[in-house]
Amino acid sequence: MAKCKDKRSVDMQIMRDWVEPGSRVLDLGCGRGVLLEYLKQSRQTEGVGVDLSPEKIHDCVKRGLSAYLGDMMDFMGSFPDNHFDRVICSRTLQELDSPSKVIMEALRVSQNLTIGFVNFAYWKNRLSMLVNGRRLENEVYPADWAESRRGNPLSVRQFESYCRHQNFHIARKVYLRGDWKRESTIIPNWLSGYAIYDLSAS
Repeated sequence: MAKCKDKRSVDMQIMRDWVEPGSRVLDLGCGRGVLLEYLKQSRQTEGVGVDLSPEKIHDCVKRGLSAYLGDMMDFMGSFPDNHFDRVICSRTLQELDSPSKVIMEALRVSQNLTIGFVNFAYWKNRLSMLVNGRRLENEVYPADWAESRRGNPLSVRQFESYCRHQNFHIARKVYLRGDWKRESTIIPNWLSGYAIYDLSAS
């Protein structure tokens, strides 16, 4: 794996290793462009991001990245089939109004889709709800519910069931433990804090 100093290092390195050098990448919900910049520097990608936040798009531009302010579905709709070599949806899926539509459109504009999300069924989340009657507050969920962004949390089991139902092919997958550093190899729906998938249409 290539070295990355960001605190997101492990998941970013995994995604980086799945990206072919010099490929065209679309980052959905690109945020401040940290991942796009990393891929540009380490894989010489031709990347573009899309996000709804003017401040985050401004930061992308300051990094020298191409970024679009607006709706990701509208943006993808302006491209022909298989225009991108890879689409990435990192830590964005749970915030979408219609995630299935986004996934299907992403697999239209590219044959390869990388998805990464927090596993809400992680055992500490379950235990916190059982014992404390409230969502766990940590680096993933730092804000009180009244100040947090909208969310549609999902689990590893839910996502893989959805992929089977839609006949999507999971080419690769990596489960990370609650520290997001070490790989989880057993009972991923319980023991993984974060999951990353390499998806394609069957």
